[in-house]
Amino acid sequence: MATRKLLLLPGDGIGPESMAEVRKLIDMMNADFGAGFETEEGLVGGIAYDTHGQSISDADMDKAMAADAVLFGAVGGPKWDGVPYEVRPEAGLLRLRKEMELFANLRPAICYPALAASSSLKKEVVEGLDILILRELTGGVYFGEPKEIIDLGNGQKRGIDTQVYDTFEIERIAGVAFELARTRSNKVCSMEKRNVMKSGVLWNEVVTATHKAKYSDVELTHMLADAGGMQLVRWPKQFDVIVTDNLFGDMLSDVAAMLTGSLGMLPSASLGAPDPKTGSRKALYEPVHGSAPDIAGQGIANPIAMIASFAMCLRYSFNMVEEADRLDQAIAAVLDDGLRTRDLMSEGMKEVGTVEIGDAIVAKYKALAA
Repeated sequence: MATRKLLLLPGDGIGPESMAEVRKLIDMMNADFGAGFETEEGLVGGIAYDTHGQSISDADMDKAMAADAVLFGAVGGPKWDGVPYEVRPEAGLLRLRKEMELFANLRPAICYPALAASSSLKKEVVEGLDILILRELTGGVYFGEPKEIIDLGNGQKRGIDTQVYDTFEIERIAGVAFELARTRSNKVCSMEKRNVMKSGVLWNEVVTATHKAKYSDVELTHMLADAGGMQLVRWPKQFDVIVTDNLFGDMLSDVAAMLTGSLGMLPSASLGAPDPKTGSRKALYEPVHGSAPDIAGQGIANPIAMIASFAMCLRYSFNMVEEADRLDQAIAAVLDDGLRTRDLMSEGMKEVGTVEIGDAIVAKYKALAA
């Protein structure tokens, strides 16, 4: 079996604790099932700045480019609030996304039956929820130029960020949305702000044209992004695949996170375009939650989003669909058994720490594979 090369970038805060639970899964799959994973580890974020004076070193960037997939923990924390903007911890993640050309960010929001009561919404609103938010990741206001702060004099300054999208950027993310919808419930809702933004007008036009040209079998609807945020908390099960730009995708996916009961439950995948020769894609997988420095090192972090991100890695980078399904089932089964980290804790459940819930998921995976 060919070696499957993984680069692990634990990062800061609770990133290393969560990544340790994924490493246990990788080691078990290698030892018990001959999975053939080969791992390297690198530094990113604040720890990379402390070590190299950069948010990710050129050497670790080279490792990312050579890997079949990158598993990323979390970056940042108050320790690095005063570092220069261009080397802030988050710049490491932005560099990875840009240089790996990871334009498609997949953020599923799944409400496990055992956690329906943990959501801040009514149980009937979220029970059985399974939606996918597809966020364009390499364009828009986060990367548009000019991006600067200008001193106007007389104590006045002007901050400038530029929202820019070209046709091809919208076409390719729309194409991914329609293709993913074909594997699900065959529905796409495109969200933008065409009522006040020229980039939104173009977004709407290009998504509509792409649908008409290649994907007319998929149901397409359009919604203003602010209305979409409202509908996500009103009746989220009306959606299947949501496709939107970088800024709105960032915000809407965090809204969707809380539908599931905790930010600690949401994985994500960031994918590049398929290689014309091999069909493989550059890919990075990460939990949606941040570095949570307030609980780092206490052994109470929820590693499920990191573990579920690894499940997405199995599915999208290695076509290990059976193994990915089994890992998702193992997570659900552990939750059904009543084990909860502190962020998910409710009456009648058993509170466990990061290591304990990781061990339980490994054991459940092995039992399901028996």
